[in-house]
Amino acid sequence: MIGNYFKIAFRSLWKARTTSLINIAGLSVGMTAAVLILLWVMNEMNFDDQHSNPERIFRVTTHLKTNNWVWESSPLLLADAIKRDIPEVDHVTRLNANQWPVFSVHDKTFYQKNCAFVDSGWFNIFHFDFVEGNAARFGNGEAGIILSASEAKKYFGNAPAVGQSIQVDRSSHEVLAVIADPPVNSSFNYHAFLPISSLLQDPAIKANDEQWNNFNYISFIRIREGANTKAVSSKIEAILKQNDPEVGAGTSLLPISKLHFETGIQNSSFPHGNINTVYVFSILAGLLLLIACINYVNLTTAKASLRSREVSVRKITGASRGQLFVQFMTESLLVSLIALFATLCLVRIALPVFNELTGVQFKLPLYAPELWQTTGLTLLIAFALNSVYPALVLSSFKPINVFRGASLLKVKDSYFRKGLVILQFTVSIILVAGTIIIYRQMNFIQQSHPGYNRSELICFAVPRSIDRERRPAAMETIRQQLLASPGITDVSTSNQPLANLGSMCMECVDWEGRDTGFINKVSQIEVAQLAVDAGFQKTLQLTMKEGRWFDGANTSDRHNVVLNETAVRSFDLKQPVTGKRFIFSGDTGLIIGVVKDFKFRSMHEKTGPLVAFANPAVRNHFTVRAGAGNASAAVAAIERMWKTSFPGVPLEYNFMDDTFNNLYKKDQQASFLVLVFAGIAIVLSALGLFGLATFSAEQRTKEIGIRKVLGATVFNLAKLLSSEFLLLVLIALVLATPVAYWAMTQWLQGFAYKIHISWWMFAAAGMLAVFVAIVTVSYQAIKAALANPVRSLRSE
Repeated sequence: MIGNYFKIAFRSLWKARTTSLINIAGLSVGMTAAVLILLWVMNEMNFDDQHSNPERIFRVTTHLKTNNWVWESSPLLLADAIKRDIPEVDHVTRLNANQWPVFSVHDKTFYQKNCAFVDSGWFNIFHFDFVEGNAARFGNGEAGIILSASEAKKYFGNAPAVGQSIQVDRSSHEVLAVIADPPVNSSFNYHAFLPISSLLQDPAIKANDEQWNNFNYISFIRIREGANTKAVSSKIEAILKQNDPEVGAGTSLLPISKLHFETGIQNSSFPHGNINTVYVFSILAGLLLLIACINYVNLTTAKASLRSREVSVRKITGASRGQLFVQFMTESLLVSLIALFATLCLVRIALPVFNELTGVQFKLPLYAPELWQTTGLTLLIAFALNSVYPALVLSSFKPINVFRGASLLKVKDSYFRKGLVILQFTVSIILVAGTIIIYRQMNFIQQSHPGYNRSELICFAVPRSIDRERRPAAMETIRQQLLASPGITDVSTSNQPLANLGSMCMECVDWEGRDTGFINKVSQIEVAQLAVDAGFQKTLQLTMKEGRWFDGANTSDRHNVVLNETAVRSFDLKQPVTGKRFIFSGDTGLIIGVVKDFKFRSMHEKTGPLVAFANPAVRNHFTVRAGAGNASAAVAAIERMWKTSFPGVPLEYNFMDDTFNNLYKKDQQASFLVLVFAGIAIVLSALGLFGLATFSAEQRTKEIGIRKVLGATVFNLAKLLSSEFLLLVLIALVLATPVAYWAMTQWLQGFAYKIHISWWMFAAAGMLAVFVAIVTVSYQAIKAALANPVRSLRSE
């Protein structure tokens, strides 16, 4: 019986090959887009679920009550106190991932960026698959290291890594184990683990970290089953208050399952996702699949009259409506299964490009559960959408009405199909309008002047091994050496690169003449702090609004400051600004100048107040300006200097343009994905419109023949057949415009500096949809109008 259903279904699909091809092509493209999007969505939603008992794992979050800052970090000593004083916690561990140690193996040196310093409790809380060795000895001494499989292969090839030695900075470490590479949905994307005890071998680091008011480590705990999380959090807060009552820190516990979508913290060591983006792309996947299924529903119900006699004869010979319903459901299932096979092929082809766009390296062999979860879910949704309604319509025909020649489809069925076409193009126009606005915003960011000249700027930092006492002299020597090199026009030093300034402070400023009532407001202002030299303004080509920049020959400038315009406004400084006494981080000097505002953070954030100061002890970054067209010569000069000054230490440099663009990498990835999916939506909509136009032309063949005999031109006939469909697209434009305007207004709220949404953006999206509709429908309309009327009227 089931075999018969599939045999008849295959024959029906083969008989209507054009319609079947349109349905399968549309479904496979829509399912491919949906599978890829759902793959990314599931990856985001399942972050960090590979660990055992994730519901019992929490990160300690610190809330500084004096300035409302929220930190993911806590003191080093807190973990030992939790282990000793809170019995509800069965395991506790610490993480420090802010170090880039230098690894040396076989005379090759590398900065190990994805490196974490953890204690022995790390592998008790978090799950890792061990390929070689184990973590039994990790943390018992200072000389152990655990590598990921890819990192072990990089250093030792295919040879066993356990037992091998790696030089880490100045000490040798034995490889104790090799673990599998972290999955793509892990917050802990580390490829090397070192014990915290090795980090604390540095007396300066140990003295600094063993202070309760220094929050340099991230603490994770696993509570016992049935323990009260609020009670545990209160006990941790009590420990902090007992050991450092002046800090005024509160605590909370963040479940590991919420780590990926965490917001509101000052800085983070982990990659974070945006839950709103996940929701948007989930809806997008559903809409693309819906558009593809609409094509099937429209074409199947529109061609219902062509199968009316088949249904009627089968009913007369004894077939029940239920049997016919199952038959048409089987046809839908067969189309979906064929589309599924095509989808699997398309997913394999598109996956490398999708990985490049998303920045996530998905690997999907045929046995991968993620592949079958997403394709299975997509197939189920597609089958449900494209099967039930057509099957109900086709199985509902009454034989007596068919043989009387009565109309088979009601007016409301025609309206339903038109409504589906409108829905298709509404979604398409929304996506196209969104693409235009996103492109304009990204272009606005790229072309906006940041307040300095970022072209031809090369940035790098000196190694941490240079102690603070001799660092200023060493950096001045390097600066002079680089200035004398060909291809370099300017060299300056600072405490960090300018493109994404991260050094901030609060309650660190005071000034002459400040209103005593202003003190509470000052304590809440977050101030960017930038340590610079006398050549920084010239190198970056900053513009002074008033006063002057620092003078290297003026020793008193080491206590003076330069403010940006926003700082002057935020501090409510009265004129004259220059010459006022100013206290910054406990050091008293004068305001010697005001520099025009420049962007030192992402354009998602407004430019805040900035204080530039000239303390040479904290400067460890170089910014080098290459002459026009001399970037290669400048890089070569930097490399020569580096080999001479820091032999055996790898050089890490970047161009400021690249650093600036990386700030918007995720925005650019999302915008390109929307562009791709908007194109897919337009193609799917056009495909459905093409099928309906073909059917409409077939149904009106005799009418077209009569009109042509009576003198109608090809243009008149094409206009007649196209006008109905163009009206549907125009209605879709009217419906799409307010929805797209609202959605893109919400998206633009994430940028402090943004474009103005104009009417022409929606008009352009509508014109594109109209153009696609005209091209799609006109082909069939002109083909029908050019046909010989004698053939269509021969039977009349």
